Amino acid sequence: MTFFDFLGHYWWLVFPLMGVGGAVLGRWDQLSRRRHERRLEMLRAQGRLAPAPAAAPPPVEEDQSDAARLERLMAAHDAVTHRWLEYELDVAKLIAYPAMSDGRQPLTAAFLRAKKVADNLRPDSPKEHLTARAIAEYRDAVTDYEVAFDVAERDARRLKDSSFSETERKRLDTAKQLLTVAVDQAATPAERQLAYRRVREELDGLLSISDEAIDVLEKKVALELPAADRGAVSASAAAGVADAAPPAPAAPPQAPAAASVPPASAPLAASASVPPAASVPPRPATAPGRIVRPKPPV
Repeated sequence: MTFFDFLGHYWWLVFPLMGVGGAVLGRWDQLSRRRHERRLEMLRAQGRLAPAPAAAPPPVEEDQSDAARLERLMAAHDAVTHRWLEYELDVAKLIAYPAMSDGRQPLTAAFLRAKKVADNLRPDSPKEHLTARAIAEYRDAVTDYEVAFDVAERDARRLKDSSFSETERKRLDTAKQLLTVAVDQAATPAERQLAYRRVREELDGLLSISDEAIDVLEKKVALELPAADRGAVSASAAAGVADAAPPAPAAPPQAPAAASVPPASAPLAASASVPPAASVPPRPATAPGRIVRPKPPV
């Protein structure tokens, strides 16, 4: 069998041989890169090779001013802070996701640290003159702040109240129901105040609520009325009080005058009174066939 006959019958062996050859070449190239990296590490360890320079930051558009960049960074910073305040000032969200206010949670603690770093690097105004390095540091801090908040928020929504015991979860559920009554405009002021006090009692020792959140909740519970409505309510309340006042007690009846006693020297016949004769009701003057004639004197 000639060579050409062999190629004609076994031409399909070319494809597996190409695959094997490609794998061998790839492995050889990988081993070569590893040997080169180990050689460079040995040279750095021996001090013969200077450390590689840090990667240059991405190029910044030349037509973009520092004030515009700072303004966008500060807007992103404020957006994350606003999202955080929605949890910090809303008692209902704190009850639903308590991990967002618990600094003992690792992800929440990392978020609070990133927030502190970003707040410290934040300039007072976008027009403040900062170096390129300071702007880059503030940009990285804002990015870390955003990422840390997203991670902490997802973890808090995943955990919810699973870190509490069964008794504590029941107290949280009770506080959530009472909070609905406390901010319900259809409820009376007395009912809102009572529900508000019960909410504070149920959350005592479970959650750490800031003073700002308490002020916001108290404003929702108070529901102050306009001046005109307050005057009308006051007038109606005064009228109700006047109507409800008990009437003045009537003067006590006077005792009847004592009967006069006749003097002892008067005769008994004179002191005795003769009872009057029984009175007969008169007939009507218009009775038919009745003629009234005067009697003659005796």
